[in-house]
Amino acid sequence: MDSFIQIDDATLRFRIYRNRTPALKESVIAALTKKSTADPVLEFDALKNLNLRISGGERLGVIGLNGAGKSTLLKMIVGIYPPQKGSVHVKGKVTPLIELGTGFDHELSGRENIYLNGALLGRSFKQMRSLEAEIIDFSGLEEKIDMPIKYYSSGMLGRLAFSIGTIIEPEILLVDEVFSTGDAQFVNKAKDRMHHMITKSSIVVIVSHSMEHIIQFCNRVVVLHKGEVVASGDPQDMCDYYHLNIAGLPVMPRQPKEETSSPVAAAAAAAIPIAVPH
Repeated sequence: MDSFIQIDDATLRFRIYRNRTPALKESVIAALTKKSTADPVLEFDALKNLNLRISGGERLGVIGLNGAGKSTLLKMIVGIYPPQKGSVHVKGKVTPLIELGTGFDHELSGRENIYLNGALLGRSFKQMRSLEAEIIDFSGLEEKIDMPIKYYSSGMLGRLAFSIGTIIEPEILLVDEVFSTGDAQFVNKAKDRMHHMITKSSIVVIVSHSMEHIIQFCNRVVVLHKGEVVASGDPQDMCDYYHLNIAGLPVMPRQPKEETSSPVAAAAAAAIPIAVPH
């Protein structure tokens, strides 16, 4: 397995721009108290001096508190956020299941959004043309595919986004835990497809708050805290470390891993928490 992800001393800094024209009340208070107004720009490091190597065959879990930089790490790997310092090298075709449906144009039809979203995922018009029928069939939206998606329910949007994002077998699969995929019938199809994708991928990187799921199908885990990798190793050990040292919680009882036909077969039921909209 030749695929790899190499992150060397990577720092990703964000800027928050405050209101440059404070309200009259704020200006008067600042003048009377002789306090200077707040700096209009706030900078912070979302990821700090990150070093990480992910090789073929690894199923890496990423855990940490909200705001630790987990989703930001996935977005840096895929190239949405290039680091200001350091480097990220990726060998292999990346399929990001991150905020599926981002970039949808709600004035366009479902069919038109197949091509638009496909282009955003780096796929050619010819490629999407060959996959169009399969995407529509999997989504179950045949009767509504030429309707503007502004009339779709949240479940229909989730089904379309999932069907587009998972149509191609990936080399490197990046998965964030939260997205919706539709009704109960679609959930079963989604689980089967996710199982297939995770089993076939050379590298899988999963962000999740579910320690049970992390232990069940990851073979290595890193703990992120305030943008830094503070621990890396065995999934159960890292979950214990996270509970004790980061979350301030008691250690979870150790559960024996189920015997499965593949290292990630359990992902069919646990890899992605799938919400069922009304």
